Amino acid sequence: MCELDGQELGRDDIIRGYETATGTLIPVTDQDLDNLPLPTAKAIEIVSFVPAASIDPIQIGASYYLAATETVAAKPYELLRQALERSSKVAVAKFAMRDRERLGLLRVKDKVIMLHALRWPDEMRSPAQVPVPETAVSEEEVDAAVRLAETLTGGLDLVDLHDEYRDALEQVIAAKAGTGAPPAPTGEAPAASAEVVDLMAMLERSVQDAKASRGEPATVHDLPARKTAAKKTTAKRKPRSA
Repeated sequence: MCELDGQELGRDDIIRGYETATGTLIPVTDQDLDNLPLPTAKAIEIVSFVPAASIDPIQIGASYYLAATETVAAKPYELLRQALERSSKVAVAKFAMRDRERLGLLRVKDKVIMLHALRWPDEMRSPAQVPVPETAVSEEEVDAAVRLAETLTGGLDLVDLHDEYRDALEQVIAAKAGTGAPPAPTGEAPAASAEVVDLMAMLERSVQDAKASRGEPATVHDLPARKTAAKKTTAKRKPRSA
């Protein structure tokens, strides 16, 4: 919508531009972008080959399959694919997409080269900016958390996971269209409480629930006894008679 007259603008009415500090708008055309002196404008430029473990997962963004659509690209594609497989490494590359030069990661999956978009280093926030609570936990609580992790380890196939929110939304749409029944309402979420939570008991209960869902025998661990503060008694001195 135009800010001046409130009229709706079409695609042909919109151009790219850069606004300077003084408010001057410098137009940037498609021809300007096509003539940029970038080697990545029409090709993917490999910068380096690195071990896969050297890439921090926080950098990885969207993923794409790469295909050799022309005969001239078939041999370079196959050479790169086999080089990546034999070296057990990944390639860091630069490429252009949506009028921007981007950083990418090339790896092989099922005989196909994949391109994972990477964030530039200046696009990532430092973990030091995130406040970490300084809370003491007991060894028993840590052991219970480790047992829970061990109980939930293995037996997961990502293919079995699905978007339950989307399923429920599709049921709502089908019900409104008259082709299905509405989803069953869920119970209300428990209200947040400021009471002290018995974390140890919750961890133990989670371990038992996880084992029960897998049909495994539940092993009950004795919870550590709570320490009670000793009551202090004070003796009162009787007043002396005059």
